[in-house]
Amino acid sequence: MKLVAISGGSRGLGLALAKGYLEAGYQVVEFSRSAPHAFSVPADFSDPEGARAAVAAELGRLAALEYQEIVIVNNAATVQPIGPTSRKEPAEVLYSLNVNVSSAVLFLSEAIRKFQAHPCRKTIVNISSGAALRPYYGWSLYCASKACLETFVRSVALEQGAEPHPFLAISIEPGIIDTEMQAAIRASSEHDFPDLKRFVELKRSGALRSAEQVADAIRSIVRQNHGNGVRYEVRDFAG
Repeated sequence: MKLVAISGGSRGLGLALAKGYLEAGYQVVEFSRSAPHAFSVPADFSDPEGARAAVAAELGRLAALEYQEIVIVNNAATVQPIGPTSRKEPAEVLYSLNVNVSSAVLFLSEAIRKFQAHPCRKTIVNISSGAALRPYYGWSLYCASKACLETFVRSVALEQGAEPHPFLAISIEPGIIDTEMQAAIRASSEHDFPDLKRFVELKRSGALRSAEQVADAIRSIVRQNHGNGVRYEVRDFAG
């Protein structure tokens, strides 16, 4: 049996990954607030402790079984609020950090805790972004969050090197995907996001990859990966 656990798998890239792994014969569980699928478990990542408890309960149940492979995908994220943080309410800032950082760290930490002793091939996949490496006006929270998670995953990779049954921990930059996140970006204002016209043009010109194309490339990267703490870019694997 092979297992995939995904945060934020209700739609977009997370859903495309879930469907791809299901078709490949994996058992799939996804955690999201809406939890719309037969393989979904409700978890509101804006509430880190509540989401952690839901994840811990489900992964604890699954950890009682034996697996040939385990893949943990940290995908849940929000680009909101768009605009300088000085213009945002504290609740908006905390919402972003809770979803993108606190809940992500807790999700991955629970997965490691529950499956550390399993002797099979195990991979942590952090869905990153180009925003982890370069700043964007209006995306200070999103950029900081993605950079934080990449550093976290590299540190986890070092820690796992000391374990008898280690996880491989990697980050993957998916590129710009035709998802609801991109729609939200295009719905923002130039006042908050001066790069708006470029993102509108990417959509108009058909330059966005589909979630399915990116999911296929990510699954290929995970299959081929033998490194730890490595950062991959989908553009190097997708047509």
